Amino acid sequence: MLYPSVDKLQKKVPSKYTIVTVAAKRARQIQDGKRVKVANPKSYKPVGKALEELFSGEVVVTNQPQD
Repeated sequence: MLYPSVDKLQKKVPSKYTIVTVAAKRARQIQDGKRVKVANPKSYKPVGKALEELFSGEVVVTNQPQD
């Protein structure tokens, strides 16, 4: 079972597409060696760790366009 669930994540970030995009970008950073921001993540995969960070509030979604 996925932790955190998509339903719980959507309470913090209403768009499924935003959740996927942010999690994918953060997972790539983790895979490239960036430190995980949550203590003792339940998942061992980068995407799961990224979702846990998003759920815990360690990763914040902003609507800032990238240059």
